[in-house]
Amino acid sequence: MTDFVSQQDRALLEQHGLASFDALWALKLEAVDEPNTERGGWSSVYRLELGERAFYLKRQSNHLTRSVLHPWGEPTFAREFRNIRRYAELAIPALQAAFFGERRMPGERRAILLTRALDGWQDLDGWLAQWPTLGAAQQSAILRATGDLAGVLHRAGQMHGCFYPKHIFLREQRGGFDAQLIDLEKTRPLLFGRRDRIKDLEPLLRRASVWSEANVRTLLAAYLGHSDSVDTWWHRLEARKRYKEAR
Repeated sequence: MTDFVSQQDRALLEQHGLASFDALWALKLEAVDEPNTERGGWSSVYRLELGERAFYLKRQSNHLTRSVLHPWGEPTFAREFRNIRRYAELAIPALQAAFFGERRMPGERRAILLTRALDGWQDLDGWLAQWPTLGAAQQSAILRATGDLAGVLHRAGQMHGCFYPKHIFLREQRGGFDAQLIDLEKTRPLLFGRRDRIKDLEPLLRRASVWSEANVRTLLAAYLGHSDSVDTWWHRLEARKRYKEAR
């Protein structure tokens, strides 16, 4: 079976003897959190530091997701890896894969996904926690970067499916912020136009309760550009948010 190894990271992985599935599977590391056992198998995440470069090593066994194309299931990392590659092809800012591979064994399906660590970046949850202490210019820059990211995503015809603050990472740069996405497992094409776009955005606004109406309108202005009315989107998002909160 052919494994994926990023050309940017191949030399470093080979230098440390970690450019193969077996070597990464056998590597002894301490998990950064408790294993995910929701799907009958298990899935764990580890931090891997190689010199000045850091990665997150994700390994799973019999942790499968089913779909029309894969009725008997496939590793959830396989779906996420495909989406990482799709985002790269569509120029949607997102995490980068350094290695991917999967193996079928008697009674077991294993998968490995190695991604570059986002050191120097902070998720939007972290920025929201300190929102009242941020200056107006900093707040505005974060809102514009988040709105721009959502706009790039949706104009590329993709719906993230988990567009939550914890999955949006930002890095402060001179004159503004960069933004990118993680956790692409639930990504799918936009099938229903505005309805899907609102469905994608609403969970973010519901979780960012610290944002004022003016904050949300700043984000929407960046998201929409000159293509639609901020008022229209504001009212539609508020209606969906009230509906979700009432359920």
